[in-house]
Amino acid sequence: MKIDVLTLFPGMFAGPLDESIIKRAREKGILDLRIHNLRDWTHDRHKTVDDRPFGGGPGMVLKPEPLFEAVEALKTEGTRVIMMSPSGRPFKQAAARELCSHQHLLIVAGSYEGFDERVREGLAHDEFSIGDYVLTNGALPVMVLIDVVTRLLPGALGDDESSKDESFSHGLLEYPHYTRPAEFRGMKVPEVLLSGHHAEIAKWRHEQALARTRERRPDLLEQYQEKNSNL
Repeated sequence: MKIDVLTLFPGMFAGPLDESIIKRAREKGILDLRIHNLRDWTHDRHKTVDDRPFGGGPGMVLKPEPLFEAVEALKTEGTRVIMMSPSGRPFKQAAARELCSHQHLLIVAGSYEGFDERVREGLAHDEFSIGDYVLTNGALPVMVLIDVVTRLLPGALGDDESSKDESFSHGLLEYPHYTRPAEFRGMKVPEVLLSGHHAEIAKWRHEQALARTRERRPDLLEQYQEKNSNL
């Protein structure tokens, strides 16, 4: 997969995307990741990318000219243009799986008060938000999207099965995990996990996932139950 990123803060991407799974995916050629400075598509000596909003109000708005020029220079046939902004739809695991079906993602990071609306209307195929909170700029949400998508690419993880049984993969939070020692400071591993009885272990894990989701994310449980009632 190829991912291009348009941002005003390319330096923020150095480090987080050069480590761990993403680093290995890039080294193995699974991910072709390129970071671009939006200011490279400006034509004035100040490299202006923003201006005051029409109608007044605080802050600055990203101008359409450099964004249109940059996207048109980087996209090819089949490119999926993604905007990251607080007004986008929630970015969830299902959306990440859908994005994996595209060969080229072009992700535009938001900044300041956001985008001129004509960017949404004329360029973007989709728009995502990673949560109901405010960040200093859109670099971190872009990194989150890249991380989630990359680990779903075939060959990115040491074991491709790893991504199939995690939190949210089946609509529920993940069940509890334990490892050695079997007892630590008086806290014991549940006997069923030591039994070797795979059917009972699977049943216990499913029950634990249901209980944890009911306690911590009842919204997810409701969606899960609705989905499975229609099967």
